[in-house]
Amino acid sequence: MTSLPGSSQAVRGALVTLDSVALVPTVITFQYNPHTLTRSYEVRSGVGGPESGQITGPPNESIQVELVLDANDAKEAGEGADGVAPQLAALVGLVTPTSAAARSMLELAAAGSIEVFPPPGPITLFVWGAKRVDPVAVTELSISEESHDARLHPVLARVSLGMRVLTYTDLAVGHPGHALSLAGQIAREQLAATSTSSSLAAALGTDVQLI
Repeated sequence: MTSLPGSSQAVRGALVTLDSVALVPTVITFQYNPHTLTRSYEVRSGVGGPESGQITGPPNESIQVELVLDANDAKEAGEGADGVAPQLAALVGLVTPTSAAARSMLELAAAGSIEVFPPPGPITLFVWGAKRVDPVAVTELSISEESHDARLHPVLARVSLGMRVLTYTDLAVGHPGHALSLAGQIAREQLAATSTSSSLAAALGTDVQLI
């Protein structure tokens, strides 16, 4: 996607996975930022009794994005021999245990281990600008391949991606996502403070008697 002359370079969204042990990043950038990004919040609060109105924790937040992957420009430049198949494979990898982990579990089972615990999964981050980096769990992935080349490699695909945001209540204190979640909440509070007022008279243009 080209930019207009004189325009600033657009920042792309991305999904970043970090190996849970070595913290080595794998970055999946969005070729085109989606036109719509839907965030849904399920509020956790007390209803009735002494806890009425109390917010008992951060909301359960879910994110839904629609992505478009197009390899036609790359193919015209003599690149992208496999179309968008590599990007699709990387997205499917977000919801699939690695083959190394599968082999390890099979070896433990063959050795007579009574309980086989799956290894820690990668840490997935949804990056939407410098100030919005959320640890997430991918909950839904739908791929529609809309065009293919002569070798049946997908060259145009639409992806629907659903994620649940993980908060500091979901993650252990030492988990890298724990600090990111708290930092994100602080950033939202600071941003909200720029559009609110503590003066009713200044905000409404008249005095209001609250008590």
